[in-house]
Amino acid sequence: MYWCKIARTEKEFEAIARLNYETFVEEIPQHEPDPSGMRVDAFHHENVYVIVLKDQELAGMVAFKATRPFSLDLKLGSVEEFLPKDALNGQLCEVRLLAVDKAHRNGRVFYYLARALSDYAYENGYGAAVISGTVREQKLYNQLGFEPFADPVGTEEAKYIPMVLTRDRFELSVAARFKQKRYSFYPGPVQQSEAIQQAFTVRPISHRTHEFKVMLERVKKNLLSMSGAKYAHLLLGSGTLANEAMIAQIHVLGEKGLIVKNGAFGDRLEKQAERWRLSFDVASFEWGSPHNLMLIEEKLATGAYSWLLMVHGETSTGMLNSLEEMKVLCNRYNVLLCMDCVSSFGALPFNLEGVYLATGVSGKAIGTMSGLAFVFANTEITSSSDIPSYLDLGLSVNNATPFTMPYQFVHSLEVALKAYENGMRYNLLHSRMQFIEDEVYKHGIELLSDNHYPMIFTWKEDNFPHLAEDARMSGFDLHYKSDYLIAKNLLQVSCIQPDFEVAWVKFMDWLDNYRLYHG
Repeated sequence: MYWCKIARTEKEFEAIARLNYETFVEEIPQHEPDPSGMRVDAFHHENVYVIVLKDQELAGMVAFKATRPFSLDLKLGSVEEFLPKDALNGQLCEVRLLAVDKAHRNGRVFYYLARALSDYAYENGYGAAVISGTVREQKLYNQLGFEPFADPVGTEEAKYIPMVLTRDRFELSVAARFKQKRYSFYPGPVQQSEAIQQAFTVRPISHRTHEFKVMLERVKKNLLSMSGAKYAHLLLGSGTLANEAMIAQIHVLGEKGLIVKNGAFGDRLEKQAERWRLSFDVASFEWGSPHNLMLIEEKLATGAYSWLLMVHGETSTGMLNSLEEMKVLCNRYNVLLCMDCVSSFGALPFNLEGVYLATGVSGKAIGTMSGLAFVFANTEITSSSDIPSYLDLGLSVNNATPFTMPYQFVHSLEVALKAYENGMRYNLLHSRMQFIEDEVYKHGIELLSDNHYPMIFTWKEDNFPHLAEDARMSGFDLHYKSDYLIAKNLLQVSCIQPDFEVAWVKFMDWLDNYRLYHG
């Protein structure tokens, strides 16, 4: 298995120094021999090293630095004076070294290095990389996307050509055609099926036409069948917008409520409620822990609250919070239950009968493009002048479409909902959840929550703090960059992507090798 990472350990730096010696002393006579058999770059402490390994063995490396002056600055003067305009968008970095062990010069390692360098540099704000490319390997550098921008420099024994690589140049290179497939474990956006993709290519139709209204009625009918609610309101926006529209309706009530939270999205509901200046108390529980229903009942029994707001599927922890029990409690004390179901709707079947308001989205588990927000209601909503018009659900009653809504978004949603016929998508996601439960046990991964649901799974990674970054460099996109995940060292995988099973097996092979490599 070939894989990539950033070098961070002394063991890795020693292996790099040996490869440098073999390449730039023994093979290319750029430096004097040394009995140590190691060559440490003069700018070692300023360098970032991207390495490719074959299982546990160093196969190749590329080193770059961003501090000035570059070695090419010293040879040419300021390199900006020589570079083409497209290389001046963003910061510059210099590739100091590029070396591949002779046993692994099969092309693949060079391509891995070029892709990893391109990805890492681009994601860290670098617009271009410059390099002194040896004339012996000019053809290879061209295949990686590097292009000359000045006359050769150096001696006859070690002559180099100043070359530049940008993101666009890499994407047009031979190397880009052979770059490895990426596997996504993101909870969105979802890689869409061919049928859903085709829905975005059809001729657009005005949202004022009869054809659009008929389609919208069909979509709402399907959503109501899935949810068990009486009314479904569609908005153009994200799940956050859906929650804003729901909270706007709570605002109209003018009564005090209780917000129950045990994760980042419960925290977000609280902040949104504060912006609406709602009157509320908070029942807060540890992340990944279930709600304490006894404590909540004690609060509701005081008669101080007319509504309760909570998250059903807490994306930040993978926790599925109680629905039926909360419905019973709220009904017992005549409290209106409002729920953020953005992450859970479409992931598993549940019934919103008895829930005052709930939200969902077209992305996430449903599997089409994000952009449509749902608010489900079990009471007819009337328009209110106390709510900004775009959030006023009362304007969309009787299948009215008060604001522009792209036909393709609604059409793609209708196509995506067909996957739920006879419970097919529910069954698929449920089988994936069972598969993950077995897999995490087998591979010694401890999930943050026991009460998970077939959408997203969370674990705390204390042993390997750079695991997610290194996995990304090897083609596996874990969900880890959100602030709330970074703060708690949490990693997530979602099972909603079309090629999940293949992606997971490959990732587990990579993870086993990664753990072995790091001891």
